Amino acid sequence: MTKLFLYDTETREKKRVSPHDGHTIRMYTCGPTIYDFAHIGNFRTYVVEDILRRTLQFFGFSVQQAMNLTDIDDKTIRGAIAKNIALKDYVEPYRKAFFEDLEKLSIQPVEFYPAATDYIPDMIAIIEKLIEKGCAYRGDQGSVYFSIRAFPSYGRLSHLLSSELKLNASGSNEADEYDKDNASDFVLWKQYDPARDGKIFWESPFGPGRPGWHIECSAMAIKLLGPSIDIHCGGVDNMFPHHENEIAQSECFSGCKFSHHWVHVEHLLVDHKKMSKSLGNFYTLRDLLAKGYTGPEVRYLLLSTHYRTQLNFTFAGLDAAKASLQRIEDFILRLRSIRSSALSSHLIPEARLNFQKALADDINISAALAVLFDLIREANSLIDQQKIGSIEAEDLLQLLASWNQVLAVLPLHAGLESIPKPLLALLEQRESARKSKNWPLSDSLRDEILSHGYLIEDTPSGARLKRKS
Repeated sequence: MTKLFLYDTETREKKRVSPHDGHTIRMYTCGPTIYDFAHIGNFRTYVVEDILRRTLQFFGFSVQQAMNLTDIDDKTIRGAIAKNIALKDYVEPYRKAFFEDLEKLSIQPVEFYPAATDYIPDMIAIIEKLIEKGCAYRGDQGSVYFSIRAFPSYGRLSHLLSSELKLNASGSNEADEYDKDNASDFVLWKQYDPARDGKIFWESPFGPGRPGWHIECSAMAIKLLGPSIDIHCGGVDNMFPHHENEIAQSECFSGCKFSHHWVHVEHLLVDHKKMSKSLGNFYTLRDLLAKGYTGPEVRYLLLSTHYRTQLNFTFAGLDAAKASLQRIEDFILRLRSIRSSALSSHLIPEARLNFQKALADDINISAALAVLFDLIREANSLIDQQKIGSIEAEDLLQLLASWNQVLAVLPLHAGLESIPKPLLALLEQRESARKSKNWPLSDSLRDEILSHGYLIEDTPSGARLKRKS
């Protein structure tokens, strides 16, 4: 099995990935807060996490993954109250839309999609134990807080000093500051506030209320994957305080290391600016599809930059992604047209090895894509020289199919679609007209074919039709 190395945020070095239990990689990935449609910044992270999952499988690992759906949050509760509907009814359209978007981006389904509302008893159990251990306490106003003094290594993930901790790291509101022993302590259970929460609350030994955001992820990860997981992923904005708080409460609860590997995905910018509705540069996947782009084109752009590098989204970049996919499709069509029996060129072994090396080195996707396009360039040159035959062409298609287990964006079915028989008849008539040098008829037949949405391409094995993109 190829050794896979990933950069670990906590140790700030590349570490070899291996299952903690010797069998299965257990991975937790922070999912969406389902109060609105997810935006392309969110999907950059989800596509990277999908590439990681697929890479693990590509290298032979078994994977058990959980991606949470945050349905208990200030934004979801405000939305439900504003519409005067149940919380579940408010989030359901956005939950459904999220899974539709995942499918359009060819993001592989994971094993678990826990919703916070289904794990309230587990959250309460963890909070009770933290109180029992002296790691958490009840404030005078009824909320429950985690005491960071009980966790001496607090800050080890984000590498912040205690003097650098900010009040907003606590995840509680301004009024809560007067209820805590330490301004940096964070909330585990929010006491019910009718003005803030309306009719949305849960009963607990601490009184009515709702869980804090951080405890939600710890409870779901521990319940589904166990107290010690192999990989925890999320956007770089979740590193502090969310993931830092997850570590503290989880390890105080279980007594063991929470995650052996932390992977964080850098921000997506739009024209080098932070994406914001107020700047008019805020896009959901649906916005891009409405502009005529496709799921594969968006996925290609989102995966094409290394995950630890900021991705600058532009429409020129999206057009370039479209052009790259078209180049790949043209290559696939060309391979499918080869009928000769030329000798093998031995392109495949080196390309296969280099692609694996790129993925194994912290998922160096830029290097992996470079291997792909180097292969296309070299193979096209050999096809021009008629040095690639049908057997190697089929082997090349199989190699692309194996790489697509990770990329999930290559147009492997290009050339396999059914072309209407009347158009094939027109193509035959056009070829006959060209042979007889009847150029007016040939041009007329070409225009007729174009009017039906197909292009004519001349190949070594004859003319063929291809649907216009």
